[in-house]
Amino acid sequence: MPPSRDRRPSRPPLPRDVKVLVAAAFVIAIGFGIIAPLLPQYASSFNASATAVAAVVSAFGLTRLLFAPLSGRLTNRLGETPVYMTGVLIVAASMFLIAFAQTFEQLLLFRALGGVGSTLFTVSAMAFLAAKSPPTMRGRVSGAYASAFLIGNIVGPIVGSALAVFGFRAPFLIYGTSLVIAAGMVFVLLRDTRRADRGTDDPRPTMPLKEAFGLPSYRAALASFFANGWATFGVRNSVMPLFAGTAFAGTALLGWPVDGAFMAGLALSVFALGNVVAVTFSSRLSDVHGRKPLILTGLLTMAATTGVIGWMQSPLLFLVACLLSGAGTGVLNAPQQAAIADLVGQGRKAGPVMSAAQMSADLGAIAGPLLAGLVVDHAGYGWAFVLTGGVILLGALAWTRAPETNVPVAPGGPRTGSLPTIIPPDVTPAPRDHF
Repeated sequence: MPPSRDRRPSRPPLPRDVKVLVAAAFVIAIGFGIIAPLLPQYASSFNASATAVAAVVSAFGLTRLLFAPLSGRLTNRLGETPVYMTGVLIVAASMFLIAFAQTFEQLLLFRALGGVGSTLFTVSAMAFLAAKSPPTMRGRVSGAYASAFLIGNIVGPIVGSALAVFGFRAPFLIYGTSLVIAAGMVFVLLRDTRRADRGTDDPRPTMPLKEAFGLPSYRAALASFFANGWATFGVRNSVMPLFAGTAFAGTALLGWPVDGAFMAGLALSVFALGNVVAVTFSSRLSDVHGRKPLILTGLLTMAATTGVIGWMQSPLLFLVACLLSGAGTGVLNAPQQAAIADLVGQGRKAGPVMSAAQMSADLGAIAGPLLAGLVVDHAGYGWAFVLTGGVILLGALAWTRAPETNVPVAPGGPRTGSLPTIIPPDVTPAPRDHF
């Protein structure tokens, strides 16, 4: 009997188009990581209160929320890559304007403008990845895209803190330049995809939002997106740098004195480090074992560690809590993104469904900094982080009642993500490309 030709490659390559978007995400993330620890301090330099500083972060989220429905419609009508490049360039323009802001009101306005571009490229990227992700590697694709942002965010905050000696404005110019480079990469490397989109009408139907809202797993994903937006994109980028910069300024870390700017950058980098380490295994595990167990594990880890961060008095224990919170976020991110891709599939346009998910995260990113900032002003940092941990727990509660999305293809059989690749006879496998 001839040997079976059924083989399961240990690690099939990602599609080339996905690799291009991952590389662009990495370039963007380095720039974002540079400004993340500096933006709250830059806003504070205009004599703004903690609540006003949080409003800068929330203004970005507010415009993302307001323009998310438009971004979904534009993505379906014009195609993913043109909308992606337009969004990236709008954010670049906002960074250049922020660098030369003269008043707090200007800073708030220019940061809000960046939110318009951000939702354009975020929603179009989510739809692009859903369309280009083979069913057997949806988790891996989501994990690769998330890892690109996270690796950049590990290095970026430390570099940004070091650049603070040149003033607050230089890092924003650097970030704007990195965004222009990212848009150029997509323009050049995805030109064939862009031309194909222009030359033919996309025959894929659009998944109706009403259908998506009728699925319990989609509603649970909206809840976890909201909690993640509140904690990761809101509180982490506004309240946590302020807490690190004030609570541990002038203290010693392993015998070395540290200042507020360095601790703020280090906290964000440690968070990103835990995040990227967790993403590397959670994305693949979710393809084989399902999304729900990892989503719940990530949410519960985030809730437990976030709730205690504001009570830390030791800089070392504070960084450990940041590391574990980042790991919980990494366990969550790729599986919850892949869960939505499971529901949409490759055969339908995902613009409205993805924009609604992004709106949920943006709503959390708006409410989180504002409410946490109010709590800081009236009750202190500790209770602000306790509130954030409670919101994350609500996201976990939503998923306890939701069904798995990466289900076995037959009762008792393998899940979509664990199916073997079958190579027909007399067909030579294509060589793997390297990116």
